[in-house]
Amino acid sequence: MLGDKIKDKNCKTDVFKYGSTSHTVCRYRFRGEHYSVIAKFFAEPEGKLKDYDAHKAMMNEFHNLLKARQFINVPRPIAIHNDFNCVLVTEYTKGKNILWHLDHREHLYDVLRSIAHMLRRLHDSTHTHYNKQKEFANFHQLLDQLGPDPATREQFNVLLGKWWYSPLIDKEYGCMVHRDASPLNYIIRQGTPYALDMESCWHHANNIRDVGTLCAEMKNYFQLNCGSGSKAEPYIGHFLWHYSKSEEEFRRISGTLPFFMSIGLLRPARLYRHSAYYDYLLKEALECLKAIQ
Repeated sequence: MLGDKIKDKNCKTDVFKYGSTSHTVCRYRFRGEHYSVIAKFFAEPEGKLKDYDAHKAMMNEFHNLLKARQFINVPRPIAIHNDFNCVLVTEYTKGKNILWHLDHREHLYDVLRSIAHMLRRLHDSTHTHYNKQKEFANFHQLLDQLGPDPATREQFNVLLGKWWYSPLIDKEYGCMVHRDASPLNYIIRQGTPYALDMESCWHHANNIRDVGTLCAEMKNYFQLNCGSGSKAEPYIGHFLWHYSKSEEEFRRISGTLPFFMSIGLLRPARLYRHSAYYDYLLKEALECLKAIQ
């Protein structure tokens, strides 16, 4: 399948297994060829979710990559194969992810601008109908997984009801969203942004989901590593400004953003159960939703 990419078909291969992934993921580096591929084995679950259709998951990401690469840079899909534990093989894309740039902030503004433009291009190029119910069902599903105390859950329920009836969350159209907008899933290669891990993509979604998730991830990073989530605000504002096409749209997006930042803050809460940071994330998620009041 690699054709001329590999000149020595008998070359030795170094294999590196990645940690903290939902499935077995390995990088295969072909010695002397200056070329690598990534293989994700969907029939080898590594996370808590074990019961799923591995073939369907493999095909889903494969088709997501094919669609997304019409509009943005993603790793080139090379092959899929059921018999090899439902493997998806893509080109390896070398670069520095956003997390690295958060640690080394010299070029962070430039990085966020390029990511904003890339996401906007994906969202604007994939218009379809909007499934508002799915957004709220996913929010409630996440709360079910987290299991906050009854009083806290009731606070969330009341606020979500207000958002449901607010025009802020309504859209004329939906679009394809990356959904897993983690700093680890965007890399910069020679100044060009790439989106990785398209397994969780949604269609018919609100475009601000990606925007809010990434903003929440930045807030979470600065809270954990710099002592205050408020230190993320200049970067969040910069990211929103470059995602927006006008000052009016910037204000409109800023009004919708708290809903999706709330769910973006709840996503990592699953990693901090029974800790003070879990309580912090739930509190901040509630504060975001209170923007509707």
